[in-house]
Amino acid sequence: MRHQKKRNHLDRPADQRRALLRSLATEVLRRGSIETTLAKAKALRGVVDELITLGKRGDLHARRQVLTFIYDNKVVQHLFTNLATRYPERLGGYTRVIKTGFRRGDAAPMAVIQLTEGQEVPQKKAVGKAKAAVKTPKETKEKKAPKAATKAKAAASS
Repeated sequence: MRHQKKRNHLDRPADQRRALLRSLATEVLRRGSIETTLAKAKALRGVVDELITLGKRGDLHARRQVLTFIYDNKVVQHLFTNLATRYPERLGGYTRVIKTGFRRGDAAPMAVIQLTEGQEVPQKKAVGKAKAAVKTPKETKEKKAPKAATKAKAAASS
């Protein structure tokens, strides 16, 4: 029985799944944000959080554990020097997953996974027709004022 074995296997064998998560985790730590499918982003979230927690620990054993998972030594150095000091008080939740729509071609749900604090939220791409601009309160007041003036002129002329 598979009790308490809940994990998204991403339709891959264990070695391919581990290689995929290693590659994606390396790129998230290098770039701060990547776009991938929603399932991969959700699976990656826990991996990146665990790596940042090891980076916050900062000892030699933690560094060696991260080196067994991350492909690039410069990314490991960046993790231990910059990213670990970025989250001194936070106990978890170092990443966020933002849904961005569906991929063209196979309609797979896509998402952006990014590191929290200091990262900008990406804007969704406008597909198809251009979206109308949001009106500010000043624009609505300016449009109402001419209508009131025309009503006043109409009342004065009659």
